[in-house]
Amino acid sequence: MRDQEPAPMDAERRLSTKEAAELLGVKPETVYAYVSRGQLSSRRVSGGRGSTFDAGEVEALARRNRRDSSGGSGSGSSRGGNVGGELSVRTRLTLIESDRYFFRGVDAVDLATRHTYEEVAEWLWTGRMFPGSTFIAPAAFVSVARRAVEALPDHAAPADLLRVATVAAATADPLRFDLSEDAVLGTARTLIPTLVAALPPAGHHRRDEGPMAHRLWTRLSVRKDPDEASLRALDAALALLVDHDLAASTLAVRVAASARAHPYAAVSAGLGVIEGPLHGAASGLAHRLLQDVLEQGDAAPVIADELRAGRRVPGLGHRLYPGEDPRARALFSLLERIPHAEPALLAARDIVETTARHAPLHANVDLALAVLTVSSGMAPTAGETIFAVARTAGWIAHALEEYGERPLRMRPSGLYAGPKPPQPLPE
Repeated sequence: MRDQEPAPMDAERRLSTKEAAELLGVKPETVYAYVSRGQLSSRRVSGGRGSTFDAGEVEALARRNRRDSSGGSGSGSSRGGNVGGELSVRTRLTLIESDRYFFRGVDAVDLATRHTYEEVAEWLWTGRMFPGSTFIAPAAFVSVARRAVEALPDHAAPADLLRVATVAAATADPLRFDLSEDAVLGTARTLIPTLVAALPPAGHHRRDEGPMAHRLWTRLSVRKDPDEASLRALDAALALLVDHDLAASTLAVRVAASARAHPYAAVSAGLGVIEGPLHGAASGLAHRLLQDVLEQGDAAPVIADELRAGRRVPGLGHRLYPGEDPRARALFSLLERIPHAEPALLAARDIVETTARHAPLHANVDLALAVLTVSSGMAPTAGETIFAVARTAGWIAHALEEYGERPLRMRPSGLYAGPKPPQPLPE
C-alpha cells in the first residue's frame, strides 16, 4: 500500500532550513548538500545568516526521494543532482519535448527562421528581442587573437583555433573577472565577433563587418559572392545551434562558471569538450560520408562499409528526439531553396532511405549541416566551426545563469569503488 501524498504546498511559500529538513526527512547539513549538488536552490534571508527554500521545490525533491527509495532499482537513491540516473540542473533557457525545442518558452525553430543569429543570441541572454542586433569586436582583441591563431600549425583543428583565440582575447580584457550581468553581456557581444575575426580566411577575401553569418562565410568557403539563400541557411544554422539543453560542453561551461571562472575561461571549457566525434565534430563525419556517397553515386556500398567496420552511421538519429530532429527539418527546408545544394540533398536522402531498411532513423542536424558544408565548398571541419561559434552564445547564457546560483554547487559526490582501506603501503 502506498503512503498518502501530502497536500500540495503554496508554491510561493519559503521554508526555513529546519522546515525543509523535516519535510525531506534529513539533517539540515544534507539540505545544504542538496543545494551544492544543484538539487535545490536557496535564498539568503535578508539581514540574516540563514537561507530559505522554495516550498514547491522541496516538495518535488521529497517526492523524488520517496520514489527512489521505494523503486527497488538496487542502485540506491538519486545523488549529485541525478534524476533517472542523469544529472539535472534547473534552467530557464531551453526545453526539449515532443520532438520540439524552445528558447525561453518560444519555439526555437520559429526564432531561428525568422530572426538572425545575433537576435536569437540576445533573446537567449536577456529574454528580450533586439531587432537588427550587431556584434562588434574591439580592434585590440582582434589583433592579439589573430597573432595567437597565426602562430598555430596548419593542421590545428577549429576548436584549437577558437580556444587559443578565446584565451588571447581574455588576456586583452583586464575586466574579465567582473561577473556582473552587464559585464558578462558585454563580453558575449565582443567575444563572438573576435573569435570569427581571428579565423583565417578560406580564400583571399576576409569580411569583418555585417551579419555574423556573412563574416563567418569568408572563413569557411572560397566562394567570394555567395547567394542570399546560402547565407540565410548559414545564419539559420547558427541560430538553430545556439543551445540544446545540458549537452556535454554546456555542462563543462556550467561547472567552470560554478567555480566562478570568468566567461572566457568558461567558453574555453566548452571548446575543450566539443572536439569529440560524439559532439561538435560529428558533422565532420557526416560531411565525409556525404562526400563518399556523392563520389560513388550510391549510398548502399558506403553504408555497408560503415556497418562492416562496426561504426554507427553518422548524421542519423538523436537520443533526445524519438522522431525527427527539428533542427534538421528546418535546415533542410532552407537548403532546398539553394539550387546547387540539390546533389547533396539527394545523397542525404539516399543515406536515410538506405539505412532505414535496417534501422528507421531520421536525419539529425549533423547531416543537414553536412549538406550545407558540402554544397558550399567548405572543408569537412567547417561544421565544427559553425557549431562552436553558434554554441558560444548558448554557453555564455548558461554561464550567466550559473553566476546567479550558489558558488561551487556543481560538485557531485564520488562513489568510491576501490579496495577497502586501510591497505598496506606498496613495496
